[in-house]
Amino acid sequence: MLKEIVTETTNAVVAAVNGVDDIMSAVTGTVKHQIVNVFKGTGEVGAAGIESVSSIVSGAIKGAGQVGTSATDAAQQVVSSAIVGVSQVGGDVIAATHEAVHGAVTTTAEAGGDVAGTAVAAVKGAITAAGEIGTDTSEAAKAAVGGALDAATGVGGDAAETVRSALLASVALPRDIIEAAIKGHDEKKN
Repeated sequence: MLKEIVTETTNAVVAAVNGVDDIMSAVTGTVKHQIVNVFKGTGEVGAAGIESVSSIVSGAIKGAGQVGTSATDAAQQVVSSAIVGVSQVGGDVIAATHEAVHGAVTTTAEAGGDVAGTAVAAVKGAITAAGEIGTDTSEAAKAAVGGALDAATGVGGDAAETVRSALLASVALPRDIIEAAIKGHDEKKN
């Protein structure tokens, strides 16, 4: 089912952006729509539904790539839209945050893209969405950083260290919160 969600979302994004001037608005609207449809269709707002968030983000980033938008450019808004969509259906926003960022980073790595840049953009999108929907931004940051580092670890090589360094070096992210999130993630893994 998850592979079908990726394909469906990719196709929906490509179809949505055909002939529009504002590609990212079309992509973000499609992501929210896909989230709502999956949760309503499965009736699952729990763990099974949350797992689909990663697939939807993956499909959206693949679709954005097919119309000429890089994963790094798409990640912030795609992740943000996914989190807002989960909030709208009453899902676990923190768990969805982890899954959304994980999906963005994994998809970018599979495509040979800028994993570090995508991780920074995705974490920023997660924090922004949390603020918009009234969720604790520190908790969202922890989940987002965890998703980015888990995905980068899965990629292998020096990807996890590259992502860690990029998150810490980004002026777009609150350094104290990112440092605490990385420390918490590292302690949880040990």
